[in-house]
Amino acid sequence: MIDFIKGALIIGGALFILLASVGLLRLPDLLTRMHATTKAAALGVILIMLAAAMHFAEVGIVARSFAIIVFILMTAPVAAHVIGRAGYFVGSKLWSGTVKDELRPNYDPLTHELKSGLETQENAKRQPRETDPD
Repeated sequence: MIDFIKGALIIGGALFILLASVGLLRLPDLLTRMHATTKAAALGVILIMLAAAMHFAEVGIVARSFAIIVFILMTAPVAAHVIGRAGYFVGSKLWSGTVKDELRPNYDPLTHELKSGLETQENAKRQPRETDPD
């Protein structure tokens, strides 16, 4: 029975990783590609790590497997957010079917300033700085 569970976890993990690679090839823009690869690849690696922990069933290997799972759960969303934000800021084209772009009214591509949208009219005005070019 445990062999069946291990096999199902490995096959499921491999299918999710395959799904991530297909999403990387088929989806139209950076943000949707990043979403597919982050979610599906993270779940695929987690399933494979669970299968490895079940297969070896030694304290050291199980601890390492769970440490890898925790590391992936902590870093994958942060890395995806940073990559998506950097892609947006360098001008990566959005898909034509994108419904809403919440950063557009708050981001100035010339100065790379991002406002929260909660500023008052008075503090939202751009004040010249000494470091600004003439």
